Amino acid sequence: MICRAINHRRYIKIGKEKYETKLGAYCWKGTCTDKAGPIELLKGTVPINAIPGEEISFIMDYETKPNEFHLVQIHESKENEILIKENGFSSPTQKGIYYYSYGVWWIDEKEENLSKGDAFYHSFSK
Repeated sequence: MICRAINHRRYIKIGKEKYETKLGAYCWKGTCTDKAGPIELLKGTVPINAIPGEEISFIMDYETKPNEFHLVQIHESKENEILIKENGFSSPTQKGIYYYSYGVWWIDEKEENLSKGDAFYHSFSK
């Protein structure tokens, strides 16, 4: 059974539009799945159009929010970690197809290195 927090959808918001992300690998309460990375998982879907420098934000529609976040951008086979500020980031200024892997963790508040679960959400833009 998938945890309700993992099972709920996560979106990205660009301007006034909201776009669903694709759930990748996740772990919750000892149950883990392993899925392909963002490029493979998003094959056959249409990239989201983003204006260069446009603000992109993450939306979670569940109560138990993760307390650790990492965003990786993949462009032309190169991976770069992107700084997240106020739950978002700016779209790239150079044209191209950019894949994103948004990793979130629910870290135990009492035991620093104990993760209650994690999930990776994927999207891409052009």
